[in-house]
Amino acid sequence: MAEPLIEVADLHAYYAESHVLQGVNLRIEAGEAVGLLGRNGMGKTTLIRATLRLMRATTGRVTIRGRDCSGERPDRVARLGIGYVPEGRGVFPNLSVRENLLMAARPGLRGQLDWTLDRVLQTFPRLSERLDHGGNQLSGGEQQMLAIGRALMTNPDLIVLDEATEGLAPKIVREIWNIVAGIRATGIASLVVDRNYRAVLAHTDRCVVIERGRVALEGKSRELAADEAQLQSYLGV
Repeated sequence: MAEPLIEVADLHAYYAESHVLQGVNLRIEAGEAVGLLGRNGMGKTTLIRATLRLMRATTGRVTIRGRDCSGERPDRVARLGIGYVPEGRGVFPNLSVRENLLMAARPGLRGQLDWTLDRVLQTFPRLSERLDHGGNQLSGGEQQMLAIGRALMTNPDLIVLDEATEGLAPKIVREIWNIVAGIRATGIASLVVDRNYRAVLAHTDRCVVIERGRVALEGKSRELAADEAQLQSYLGV
């Protein structure tokens, strides 16, 4: 069996005295779309940040392409073929749209250059009309498109989307999900966090549900979608 793209084993992490992650396991195969679900405050973003080494886990192991990255620097993790679209977008406000995109441009691990500036602008035509606008001059939807486009400019094998539709108008939300579907169709793996669990289930192969820092439920997305009552017990308000 081929090595997974990412494997997280028995991950524990704290914020001060709060034990946020309590022995989480997560596995993402090459080309696989995985959803990460759970109520607010259950540890989803913490799991992403600890996996990408943006915060320090207390114990546990993070393996990327068979390489132990538990103590690796976050910039080196990013260069292992991972594109990250953080909650809050992380657009550089003092850089233009063009500069935000080009600063991230690089070949993928296999030297692939599938995602060029031209392709990103074809995917997000609205950005092509605002190339010289500063990041702080864009609407929320445009900033989200820019954040996704910037991640794609790294030619990743995995893209991590943390709340990519949060706070956006319904029309823009539909557009973002169409883009997520298009990325999935190219064979890029994805890890998707979003409050709209039905949309996550529709755009992923498999889902993991986090509750109080532990994996409470996981399985194929289509099978989880068929048991609405079980999902609501973990995700309902």
